[in-house]
Amino acid sequence: MDRRTFLATATAVTCIPRAIIAQINDKPSRVGWVTAQTSASLAPYIEAFRTGLAERGYNEGRNLTIEYRYGNGIDGRVPELARDLAQLPVDLIVAQGAAAFELPPLDLPVIFVISADPVSAGFADSLAKPRGNSSGLTLMAVELNGKRLDLLKEVVPDLRRVAVIGNPEHPGAHLERGFSEETGRALGLTIDYVPTETPAKLSAALKEMAGNPPQAISILADGFAIQNRQTIIDFAMSNRVPAISGWPIFAQSGALFTYGPKLTESYRRLAYYVDRVLKGAKPADLPIEQPTMFEFTINMRTAKTLNLIIPPSFLASADRVIE
Repeated sequence: MDRRTFLATATAVTCIPRAIIAQINDKPSRVGWVTAQTSASLAPYIEAFRTGLAERGYNEGRNLTIEYRYGNGIDGRVPELARDLAQLPVDLIVAQGAAAFELPPLDLPVIFVISADPVSAGFADSLAKPRGNSSGLTLMAVELNGKRLDLLKEVVPDLRRVAVIGNPEHPGAHLERGFSEETGRALGLTIDYVPTETPAKLSAALKEMAGNPPQAISILADGFAIQNRQTIIDFAMSNRVPAISGWPIFAQSGALFTYGPKLTESYRRLAYYVDRVLKGAKPADLPIEQPTMFEFTINMRTAKTLNLIIPPSFLASADRVIE
């Protein structure tokens, strides 16, 4: 190669943008996603997760591959799916929901997003100190149970008795119950806690409740509650009492309103943890985060059916109003 050709080649190389050079040098990453749920039920949250990754420079098909594994509601599938991901192999596993509790021992970093309290679940000594090789996000913020009762009292001023339906086996449910009872006392409410961890117990509890219905029902959001939400909400409507909860899917199914974490933002935030681990951070050094953004969804059809007046301030502040 003569001097002129060499200089031309060198000049062309130095003109390549640094971002492109980094992409050439970067080793493609492979992330595993495992869940007990279906792809359809998680579609908006997976899209939010992918958006978060794209914002951090990850482009699927170029420097990132995501391997998805869905349990499709079949009990006991998660361990097999997780082992399959480990054998590919993947660089880390993102465990969604109940899958985080079902993972077999793996020599891989794990990033989780759960509705439970991580400390009660044994995943951490505190939010600042995750255990083992996992960290991530919790969707549980127990103080929101009090906020929802405050909001409900504004809609139903003569409110005196509320039933709180929850799964006592869900890690952190006792914290949510405690906060509900504490807020209830401050608001002059009687809180009747109704433990329902199986469909049979839920059916029996609703049958007993029908003899003396509460004035409202607060549903603690977890996987069991989501699976059985229509049974609870239909019961509430048949007795003409409002039901409230934390996640929009309950309002979409007929609850009066929901107030809780903005789930798409939480799943978008997952990308931060994935990025940090792919760049060499240890999960144990990444504090577990609680929600920082919230959303308020009101079902006006339900309000009209129950002859409840929703304050204009509620409508002005709502993220979504279902007409």
